[in-house]
Amino acid sequence: MKFSEKIFEAGVVGAGGAGFPTHIKAKSKVEFVLANGAECEPLIHKDFEIMLNHAPEIVSGMKMMIDNTEASKGYFGIKTKNSNAIEKIQNEIENSLIDMCKLGDFYPSGDEYELVYSATNRLIPPHGIPLDVGCLVNNVETFYNIHQAITFSQPVTEKFVCIAGAVKNPSSFFAPVGTSFKDILDFVGGSPLSDYAIFVSGLLMGKLSFDLEDTITKTTAGLIVLPKDHYLVNRMIRPLEDMNRIGKSACDQCSYCTEFCPRYLLGYDVQPHKVMRSLGFSKTRETHWNQYADLCCSCGLCSLYACPEDLYPREACDQSKVKLRAEGIKYEQKKLVKVHPIKEGRRVPLKQLMKRINVAEYEKPTPFISESPVPSTVKIKLKQHVGKPAVAVVNISQSVKKGTLIADIDENSMGARIHTSIDGAVTSITDDYIEIKAN
Repeated sequence: MKFSEKIFEAGVVGAGGAGFPTHIKAKSKVEFVLANGAECEPLIHKDFEIMLNHAPEIVSGMKMMIDNTEASKGYFGIKTKNSNAIEKIQNEIENSLIDMCKLGDFYPSGDEYELVYSATNRLIPPHGIPLDVGCLVNNVETFYNIHQAITFSQPVTEKFVCIAGAVKNPSSFFAPVGTSFKDILDFVGGSPLSDYAIFVSGLLMGKLSFDLEDTITKTTAGLIVLPKDHYLVNRMIRPLEDMNRIGKSACDQCSYCTEFCPRYLLGYDVQPHKVMRSLGFSKTRETHWNQYADLCCSCGLCSLYACPEDLYPREACDQSKVKLRAEGIKYEQKKLVKVHPIKEGRRVPLKQLMKRINVAEYEKPTPFISESPVPSTVKIKLKQHVGKPAVAVVNISQSVKKGTLIADIDENSMGARIHTSIDGAVTSITDDYIEIKAN
């Protein structure tokens, strides 16, 4: 069986973002393979912990990908501050084709556009992907899963997660895919708060949830618990209509949102302050201003750090991108992508960002623990990745063992296979998920 076929069989997807199916990347021929261990979201330390505790497996998976894609070199992206993890990785990459790419403690160092530029000095074209400049980028956990798939034919049934914020025992561990947020929080001793909100996979690029029955997927980086009346929660629950109304009346076009935009500083024509103008224009002029959002990566820095009036330029950009796609409009950048001369001077230190969004008090170690939650029921989503959802291949009442294929997809389609994470019996099948009750 081919390398990419083994990865497909195991259902490996990108573990650090949207969940791009890894078997598709594995079919590429590239010049460079990059490991993304930058991890720039505040409070989450899952990449650091998995590098610290599973460096041999991560580097093994990376070397396999280098060999398979015929890459001439690998770069391991990791922040200089993570010296303990650097030592572990360095021991594994000695006398190999892999060089360390040490990064500053800035947000968003983990953005793949930023990492590709830092490691190779290459700029991905507008609307492009790393493959366009001969690079393949995977999160460190994805390389761990590649190692497990190739070496042991082990499918992805667990997710390495970091649980942080207002919880009794902040920690990192492997959890069965499909475990509920309630079971995850119970496993770390719960929260001292009686009323709280949960940020899933990040404070800036993650989503806000109040649903304890929601479940862990292959792309969940972790859960961050904050008080329900926290500044960030109040911002995110505000209706879009109110965000737009406030922006329309209060934005004075200072352009700070643009001046601090990481993509703008890399040379892409992202200008959130111009997108804010769309809030005050009629339909005929709205599209003109919306186009400056099309290359936005939704990192949230404009809204949560740069704006002196606490407005919502990221949310305006998100809305603009949706409108452009609905109208079939794709902004084509005409000017050459060229790094802004003051880029280095406008980097945002992570500590400063945490102070700005009022979460510095929750910054604590999240040490790895070898135990895992043992849920009585898992609800495994059929879409945990970019592309098409998988299709159930089991029946209600069917007995399954951990690792059994429960949902499949054609290898040539954009998607990924899904396997059960526990022993048990199928109790429910819907268009969105398969529920399994433990024996």
